[in-house]
Amino acid sequence: MGIQSTRIRPLKDAPERADGRYVLYWMQSAQRAGFNPALELAIEAANQRDLPVVVGFGLTDGYPEANARHYAFMLQGLADAAERLRARGVTFVLRRGEPDRVALDLSREAALVVCDAGYLRLQRLWRRRLAEAIDVRLVRVEGDVVVPILQASRKHEYAARTIRPKIEKLWDDYLVPLRERRVAQAGPADLASELDLGDLDAALATLQVDRSVPPVRRFRGGEGEARRRLAAFVGGALADYAEARGKPEAEAVSYLSPYLHFGQISPVEIALAVREAKGGGSEAKAKYLEELIVRRELAINHAWFEESYDSYEGLPDWARATLAEHAGDRRPHLYSAAELEAGRTHDAYWNAAQREMVETGYMHNRMRMYWGKKILQWSERPEEAYELILRLNNRYLLDGRDANSYANVGWLFGLHDRPWPAQPVFGTVRSMGPNTFKSFDAEAYVKQVERLCEREAQAAP
Repeated sequence: MGIQSTRIRPLKDAPERADGRYVLYWMQSAQRAGFNPALELAIEAANQRDLPVVVGFGLTDGYPEANARHYAFMLQGLADAAERLRARGVTFVLRRGEPDRVALDLSREAALVVCDAGYLRLQRLWRRRLAEAIDVRLVRVEGDVVVPILQASRKHEYAARTIRPKIEKLWDDYLVPLRERRVAQAGPADLASELDLGDLDAALATLQVDRSVPPVRRFRGGEGEARRRLAAFVGGALADYAEARGKPEAEAVSYLSPYLHFGQISPVEIALAVREAKGGGSEAKAKYLEELIVRRELAINHAWFEESYDSYEGLPDWARATLAEHAGDRRPHLYSAAELEAGRTHDAYWNAAQREMVETGYMHNRMRMYWGKKILQWSERPEEAYELILRLNNRYLLDGRDANSYANVGWLFGLHDRPWPAQPVFGTVRSMGPNTFKSFDAEAYVKQVERLCEREAQAAP
């Protein structure tokens, strides 16, 4: 199928370069070779001009809060993407430096430049700086959402109930297959990468990054691995998703959030696979699509329209007011940041969730909610709790530092929620207590985490 025009937005309406050697796709958010509308638009444009395609990626050591765990996963994905691009006749060039500066350098011989879309502050800054500096036409393509953000809504949405009808009214127009274009001209052979992705351990060793959080073996990055997990989900756990998605020990989830974070798989590709799956009833599919599309794109809406999306000041006024009113309430327990990070509390289930995150890079969404609510309850001040939750989330989770992360952490403090009956410490912000564990087998979850962590330890060098 064609690329919807509403996914495409010019960022620099400059003339094309008549003597350009290639069409450049500056890859940043959508780190994949398949089901990528920005790449397909670049190929289409190159074929029309009888030019090859170059995909350029700028690798910076200093991405905020990223560490060796995140970089290892990303490099695995980039190695996969590079191989798939080469198989399609596209030249992949990885260079060290600020992404927008790398794109600007590669643009000097490009007829035109295509880029993908990023919704966080730094990603938007990179695109804005490139648009200001570049002297050739620059076009952005939104390929990591189902419904383009401004098509869905042009304002900050307060809850899933307000954005849901807007998205559902449009999503059939966007849930369509993407035709893979044939590359007519082979890419130039004189452009080389500055990092060898054939030896990922050696590549990672060259980066000046925080190594105190090591890579994990539970998840391996890449488009191929993402599709393997998708196939396993639609062929298995999807059937039980409606009933078991809230049970951490059941593993009735897709485990695709790290791959979505790095753009290693398209949400449209996932949604189509879920819709077309033979297993799983309509309720299971509807609930999964709600999480994948409505909730995820509500989070992106928040990051786009709320300037303070990653700070306590970005929370709703009512939530901050009620938390301030109850800031002096007696806490049932108080733990230091060090004790919480080390998983040393009286709560074995909370400790297991913390351990799963620290050692495997993942935590089930039900446990994420309980985990965060307890940090709020066990901290002296709500502002302190917010900062700690966000820091731990972004430090250890592979899908941290994401629009979903900021919205999910915000939800713990009332974002995208409503006031509830007042409770100590929480005020009218929703609380979570022992009843959380009545809906699943918490002891089985603890044992599952132990097994997962043992495997990580055995796999470590």
